[in-house]
Amino acid sequence: MRSRTLRAVFATVALLALPSVASAHVKYVVDGGGAGNAVRLLATVATDPLSLALLLGTAAAVVVAAAGYLRYRPAGDDVRAFRAVMDDYRDLVPWLLRLSVGLPLVGAGFAGYFFTPLVSAPTRLFGVVVGFLLLFGLATRLAAVVGLLGYLVGLAFRPELLLAFEYLPAFLAILLVGGGRPSADQLIARMADDDQTLYSRVDPFYRRITVPFERRIAPYRGFVPTILRVGMGLSFMYLGVTQKLMNPVEALAVVEKYDLTAVIPVLPELWVVGAGLAEAAVGFALLFGAFTRASSLVAFGLFTTTLFGLPDDPVLAHISLFGLVSALLVTGAGPFSLDGWLARETHSERGVAAD
Repeated sequence: MRSRTLRAVFATVALLALPSVASAHVKYVVDGGGAGNAVRLLATVATDPLSLALLLGTAAAVVVAAAGYLRYRPAGDDVRAFRAVMDDYRDLVPWLLRLSVGLPLVGAGFAGYFFTPLVSAPTRLFGVVVGFLLLFGLATRLAAVVGLLGYLVGLAFRPELLLAFEYLPAFLAILLVGGGRPSADQLIARMADDDQTLYSRVDPFYRRITVPFERRIAPYRGFVPTILRVGMGLSFMYLGVTQKLMNPVEALAVVEKYDLTAVIPVLPELWVVGAGLAEAAVGFALLFGAFTRASSLVAFGLFTTTLFGLPDDPVLAHISLFGLVSALLVTGAGPFSLDGWLARETHSERGVAAD
């Protein structure tokens, strides 16, 4: 009886840990082998008492933890201090976004692939030029538009680019925030805005194009967190459902390739289902803006342990994901989110109590 109890406890901890190792772009580490039968995968887990108990128990634990936090608000001072520090970093979000997109694009260009290692680049110049412009913050918005159009055109011909869907919200966010600081655009703007400089007398863009454009898009900058979390949420849900739950053959091949059942002795199918549901749940939370910063931390942990657990998974292909969830840590959920609604409700309740 005691051994069964210990095994159940160990398996519960394992279920919480296994998605972080099993989560990955499956096609990056195994060769294609067909999708397989998703119904059979779920049936295997559902008919195994221990696996089913672990899944339901983990789901219940997450719900209870979320409800308990909302009810009792533990470590409130720590949370407020954390949010205050994140707010201090908001002016660096454009720089973070540029690095998150520029670095992997330059790497993709030199490596000869187009956004994702599964698609060969028709020309290496696209990734290298757009990536370097973003890294230096030179003609940042123009580079973002070119990158966005390139991605959308490529997606029309190569559906595999959905594996790099995070570039879509990233380019849109960069288009709204611009180069920020430090960037070449900021330097040029300062020189063009100073009537004492020689450059201000010859610059043809700043007053005629940049300033009017900045005024027009200023009201929409507040939606950058919304764009990022919706894009990342959809990306996570796509990876969790289509690359894990709907693709059991290749997902199980990952478990076999790295002998993950020797690390944590649960069914191989539970590895796949656990990883898929975990990614889908994080994606769902980000999509609706529920516990956005906590979900971003979980996502960051998934990526980190994946890179350590699956050494063949290309690091460059994940830099954009690391950067975008880091940006969400700074910005929080933004407009149209459950976090925002809960914050307003809590503030309203406190106001009523004070009266």
